[in-house]
Amino acid sequence: MLMTEFSTDGLPAGERFAWWTEKMAATLCPSQMFSDEEECFRGRARVLELEGIQVCALTHPSVWVRRSERMVRQGGPKPYQVHLVLNGEAVVDHVGRRARLGQGQFVLVDTSHPYAAWRSCTPETTSALVVQIPRTLLPLPPDAAGRLIAVPFSASRGMGALFAQWLVGLDQRAEQFGEADASPLASVTVDLLAAVLSSRLDSLVDETPETRKKILGLRIREFIRQNLGDPDLCPMGVAVAHQISLRYLYDIFDAEGMAPAAWIRRLRLERCRSDLSDPRFRTHPVHTIARRWGFTDPAHFSRAFRATYGAPPRHYRHISLPAEPVDWLTDSNSAEA
Repeated sequence: MLMTEFSTDGLPAGERFAWWTEKMAATLCPSQMFSDEEECFRGRARVLELEGIQVCALTHPSVWVRRSERMVRQGGPKPYQVHLVLNGEAVVDHVGRRARLGQGQFVLVDTSHPYAAWRSCTPETTSALVVQIPRTLLPLPPDAAGRLIAVPFSASRGMGALFAQWLVGLDQRAEQFGEADASPLASVTVDLLAAVLSSRLDSLVDETPETRKKILGLRIREFIRQNLGDPDLCPMGVAVAHQISLRYLYDIFDAEGMAPAAWIRRLRLERCRSDLSDPRFRTHPVHTIARRWGFTDPAHFSRAFRATYGAPPRHYRHISLPAEPVDWLTDSNSAEA
């Protein structure tokens, strides 16, 4: 498993903040932290390790963070960081610039320079995703990267939105990844960040054909996810929507060893499996769930589901859902009647 979690839960209130500061320094980079809630501080972090890259989901109260010149001079790795604000707001003072960030914005930080930051957070909600990337992995000349430090980026449109969606997806699926996934996930993360930064630099950094192919692959997969419920969704339609040939579409999916049609079918089946094991959809007929995710032939759906999960849909639902709660009052009244 690539994911680890830690929190201040279980620690004496007076020890939590110092412990949290030490954990953050060890996980990311040394810095000073201050908070108005130090005496009863509560923090939680989920960290995904991808071959030297850390993707950290942070939940904590409002804090001030300062990385001093002395800390920079102490030596050790000085990676880049990307801070994506999920809720609340932030202010970053860095390399002579001040970036004000709201929900759905992110900023590039260079830990080889001092900085100060303030974060307004809600302690019960994941407030930010912080990505830490070794300098040697980011394909940007230092002078080019310097032009983008402490510059706000939008996560609501264009490549910024695709990058943010990717990070959120990594965090949401962190428990599912194994060692074999680390290298490809790290590669895509770096490629996406490079594409976001280079687009701001007016293509100062050339994207390789392989990078463009990976980015197109991510866009295509997101398009498929958004249109799974369309029964007419098919490889040819996907290719036409992205103005590429069917042959090139198959070439993009070759990297995963699965044809586009098979990838669509697998994703549809997984969505159906999730709904069938969700108590919220207990009263929804199986054929309704299947149709919701693009299966129009109940017999075909049943065969495909059984071949994939080893049980017919209805039986899978029966063994996956908890027993319905008994309404003892209703049962009692019925018996008396």
